[in-house]
Order: sequence, then C-alpha cells, then structure tokens
Amino acid sequence: MSFDWSEYLNLANELAQATVPANQEAKLRAAISRSYYAAFINTRNYLRAKEGISIPKTGDAHGYVSQQFELSIDPVRRTLGENLVRLRIYRRQADYVDTFPGLFGITLTALNLSEEVISTLNSL
Repeated sequence: MSFDWSEYLNLANELAQATVPANQEAKLRAAISRSYYAAFINTRNYLRAKEGISIPKTGDAHGYVSQQFELSIDPVRRTLGENLVRLRIYRRQADYVDTFPGLFGITLTALNLSEEVISTLNSL
C-alpha cells in the first residue's frame, strides 16, 4: 500500500495546534512545510497517474508541477497552480529564513491553501 501524502496535511494541522511556547515556532514552521508537501506530492502524483505526465526527478519538479496548472486556460487549474506556488514560497521561508513575521497567520493560510489544492485535485 502506498503512502497517503494527504497525511502530511493531517500532521500539519496537528503541529499547528502547538501549545508549548518553546516548541511552537518549530511546530508552526514544520506545519507550513508539511502543508506544502501534502499539496505538492498529491499534485505531482495526479499529473503522473491521471494525465500521464513524466515529472522531473530533480528539484526542478517543484516548478514544473505548478507550471502544469499555472499555464492552463482553465481558471480552476490556474488557481491550483498559483496556490501551489504560494505554498512553496511559504515553505521556503519556513525552512530557511531566520525571522518569520506573521508566522501563525501564514501557517493558517498554508493549511487552508493545501486543503484547497487537494480538494480541487479530487474534483478534477
């Protein structure tokens, strides 16, 4: 049985409920990162399984996957691609930037965007 990548979103939601102050920032940053990967991997797998598209096996896959939707004439697909790009920006900030103003609000946004991406994929 293959891994259900949507479980990363469940983990991200759980991490976002952090209550221990010393660990809260780490958990919120991890929640953003896992939210992105839940959306990204589900989108990547959708393209491979449903549309037969070969995905690069390098870091280029991240941009390639979002572009498959961003460049669409269908506004629903375009929005999905744009949401994936936003999630990737948030993930990079969470993973690499020392200071993250508005972390809690962006965490909530990332959770919502990831849920929207996965929901949209399920309705395509």
